[in-house]
Amino acid sequence: MKSNFKSALIIAAVLFVSLFGLTSCNYNGMVELDEAVTSQWAQVQNQYQRRYDLIPNLVNTVKGYAKHEAEVLEQVTQARSNAGGVVNVDESILQDPEAFERYQKVQDELGSSLQRLLVVTENYPELKADKNFLALQDELAGTENRIAVERKRYNDLVKKFNATIRKFPNNLWANKFGFEKREYFAAESQAQSAPKVEF
Repeated sequence: MKSNFKSALIIAAVLFVSLFGLTSCNYNGMVELDEAVTSQWAQVQNQYQRRYDLIPNLVNTVKGYAKHEAEVLEQVTQARSNAGGVVNVDESILQDPEAFERYQKVQDELGSSLQRLLVVTENYPELKADKNFLALQDELAGTENRIAVERKRYNDLVKKFNATIRKFPNNLWANKFGFEKREYFAAESQAQSAPKVEF
């Protein structure tokens, strides 16, 4: 009887040590992934801030050439103003689908208004030749590319994090320690249909 009790105690101790070692390793992995997602979120915001900072210079440069395009300039200025309050937001937004969607919508509207501004500028040959405008246009194009890259990296990390916290037995520990699913950046709804091309 003593040997059965002793064997059961040894088995229980081995299981406890194995389970504790496994879960502490996974906990640490979840912490590392959580921090990686947070860090990448900061990179996305950094690029949004860069775009936000470039807009006044771009608008002022265009104003000098395209005075009668006031409506487009106002749209860009308004979109920037709308984004101004939400360029840098608390990371809790990553766990709130509605707030994340609002944030993404404001950023998408800003990007769309900038695209409209650049289309309008095509009608001004002198503006297209202006070195300040060309430099700003290059900066903005580079920033838009950086935003796309950082958002993809963010989505890749979110995928890895979400999969990790949903797998068994990680999901038990994720729930216990408050690890919650993060939100993905998604394409705008109009991006799902092919654009109309008219000549």
